[in-house]
Amino acid sequence: MNWTLEVVVVPVADVDRAKKFYAEQLGFHVDHDTEIDQDVRIVQLTPPGSGCSIVIGRGAVPDMAPGSLKGLQLVVPDIEAAHAELAERGVEVSDVQVVGANPRPAPHPLDNVGFVFFDDPDGNSWAVQQISSRA
Repeated sequence: MNWTLEVVVVPVADVDRAKKFYAEQLGFHVDHDTEIDQDVRIVQLTPPGSGCSIVIGRGAVPDMAPGSLKGLQLVVPDIEAAHAELAERGVEVSDVQVVGANPRPAPHPLDNVGFVFFDDPDGNSWAVQQISSRA
């Protein structure tokens, strides 16, 4: 049986500000923005190429403090290109960092160990890791 992770709830204070950040600055696709009433709004966004989406909103999403989600991780085939794209889109992103030693031979020296880090406007933290091929 396959178990797939499909949605992660990201706690935010301002849904419009967060939607703009994720859609315009990160380039996530807006799957839907549903306002049920003035107290309930659900916005689902998906990173390009991902099978897992994030949900931001108010009312119908779990009550977590904005900015309390840490350690979300995206994977890209080229961390240097990802860094350049994030910086170009106005995201305050760390320099490319090498975290640890590569656990196995890889086609590129940054595979598995090349990372950049950023926070969304609420302080939820994200990592981006380079993996250009899977074993």
